[in-house]
Amino acid sequence: MAEKKTAGTYRRRLEAVSTGAIGRQEAKGMDELISAYIKEMKLASGLNSQRVFAAWDEVSGAARYTIGRYFRNGTLYCTIGSSVVRTQLNFQKDLILHKINDFLAADDLFVKDRRNTHFVKNIILQ
Repeated sequence: MAEKKTAGTYRRRLEAVSTGAIGRQEAKGMDELISAYIKEMKLASGLNSQRVFAAWDEVSGAARYTIGRYFRNGTLYCTIGSSVVRTQLNFQKDLILHKINDFLAADDLFVKDRRNTHFVKNIILQ
């Protein structure tokens, strides 16, 4: 059961602080703090999707023709507004897939330590 906050509770906490019962915490680097924040707030899946979209824009060169994007379970679905560009991208799909995964592996913001983390396994162009 949760402890009720009373004057006695605060007094005991102040005594613990003054006697050194609660020690100082060691300083942490920003990379550790950011990783802990992402994990605590459960932001990893949304952040990873955004990083996959950024990788698509960077690697494919078709950002201006991409109308919609969706990433789920390792499959990147992209709706391309130009049939000519879509055909060219279909021919380069394997190369783009490899470059996207290289981009994500080098990306510090892409969370790789979760069991639900998926690199891009397949690209479907619509």
